[in-house]
Amino acid sequence: MKSMKQSIASFILIISLISFKAHSQNKANDIVGIWLTSGKEPAKIQIYKSGEKFYGKIIWLKNPTENGKQRTDNNNPDKIKRSNPIIGLVMLTGFKFDGDDEWKGGNIYDPESGKTYNSYMYLKGNNTLRVRGYVGISLLGRTETWTRTS
Repeated sequence: MKSMKQSIASFILIISLISFKAHSQNKANDIVGIWLTSGKEPAKIQIYKSGEKFYGKIIWLKNPTENGKQRTDNNNPDKIKRSNPIIGLVMLTGFKFDGDDEWKGGNIYDPESGKTYNSYMYLKGNNTLRVRGYVGISLLGRTETWTRTS
């Protein structure tokens, strides 16, 4: 009888762990989608998962042209990349879900300044994403609010 109770307890524990992992995985993917940035030059960022990490690329710009030409990454510190178009640019790299409610350990590239910052992100509800970029420690940074579009 004791063996039967131990088997049932083990089975329940295994099912609980599988359910927790599945729930955690679903929560990790909650960030996937298209987000509208705030500010004077709004853009739409498509956040996607590759392996265990999350990335984001620019897929739309309010002002996609400058002087009649497609906007390029003019301020990139790498001169070779300055002719690359802004649309299609991967600006969020290497984020990992922390298992709770934040995506950490990534970087955000700002094509307006050509600078890359440490970054983390978290959801405020299903349709609001808070993105913080910082130098050194997170106290020295700026947070933007993005809105889900799909």
